[in-house]
Amino acid sequence: MVSADQATDGYSAVFFMDGGQVAREMRASEFGAFLDGYVGLSDLAETDVRAVLVELSGDLLVQALVFFRIWFDEEGRADSHWNVPIEELARRGAKGPDMGGGAIRLVCRSQCPDPKYKEDLWDPDMTPGNNHFQSIRKAIEANSLKFRKIEPVQEENIPLLNPEAEESAGAEGGAASTDRSRLAQLIREQRLRIKTLQSVHRDSLSDIQREHRLEMQGLRTEMATLEQKYERQRLSNDQLKKRLSERNEQYLTMQEQMASGGEDKERDEANASAELVLLREQLERRQRELELRDDKIVALEQENHDLRHREPAENSILDHLKRQSVFLVAYHPGVGHITLPYDDIETYFNNPTAYAADRCGMNEPAYREWLEHYENPVCKHEGKDGKACGEPILRVSQPAEFRPGIDDRCEKHQA
Repeated sequence: MVSADQATDGYSAVFFMDGGQVAREMRASEFGAFLDGYVGLSDLAETDVRAVLVELSGDLLVQALVFFRIWFDEEGRADSHWNVPIEELARRGAKGPDMGGGAIRLVCRSQCPDPKYKEDLWDPDMTPGNNHFQSIRKAIEANSLKFRKIEPVQEENIPLLNPEAEESAGAEGGAASTDRSRLAQLIREQRLRIKTLQSVHRDSLSDIQREHRLEMQGLRTEMATLEQKYERQRLSNDQLKKRLSERNEQYLTMQEQMASGGEDKERDEANASAELVLLREQLERRQRELELRDDKIVALEQENHDLRHREPAENSILDHLKRQSVFLVAYHPGVGHITLPYDDIETYFNNPTAYAADRCGMNEPAYREWLEHYENPVCKHEGKDGKACGEPILRVSQPAEFRPGIDDRCEKHQA
């Protein structure tokens, strides 16, 4: 996958990046040993490493860069299934920035010659103060890998018949060519920077949305657990009240029996009094248990209320959304891009289409009818055979201007 450097063809090295800095450097042959599994790196165990293949000329000028990713397992060994042909990709790379020896061959996620390897690559950061190209250039200038620099052969000066004319023409042509080359290089660098910034934005937005979904799912699960717990307590309380009511009825029945027994039951009064005392004690104990359960229900209801209205955790995604340091943006036809307020997030995710319809000042069925016309602007008239006309018509781009039965019919069927 990676061959050793050759003095005649130049040098190859692999840099491991940590943020915007070069954290580790090794020659291509050493990296090949890691791929073969002969050695491991314990400090990289279970880590997705961002690395760069650097191809240098004999005079230590960058010729090609490949920004790739590789996984190290729990023993610090490189993934045995990793098979990205980074050297082949380096030879096929498109033009990149000038790092001292002309435009380099660059391969990254936004500029990959083979789409099937796109997910195994990453985009460099080109923002000032965190520029990966500058960090790589500094590491090459430091030459900690001790590459032997081969000075280029100086061309022999050949005398000219008319030195002044040749020098003047050469200077003018060279200046124009240099300006064109510099302008073309600047345009390529700006296009690359735009591509990488777009890729970083997409990845960041995807991470935020995924974290938000996970956080919302966790809150829903926690809410469902509390609701189940509350329902169990309520059922238990109802059963306790029912048993207490039955005991009260038994107690009243015994009192009535004792009152109507007369003289024939005088000998049983002592026993009845003792049983009455026991029943009163049981009744008082059950009453206390009922009060404790009522207190628990009140506490659960307060906990449920606090959970529904609690403030999001500091530095969480919901906290950033509420403080508007991070915005959640959605797009819907007819509305465009919508910046969702924090209080509307749950409403939006429950029914995005209804939310978009409300922003248009329409009800949901009317908005869906316009949306069907917007996505497929054809005549909806149905003939006697039940088949729609299907004739292409002009699209009404604004929901409020759409007239059902008119704007979704061709001229033939509007009459």
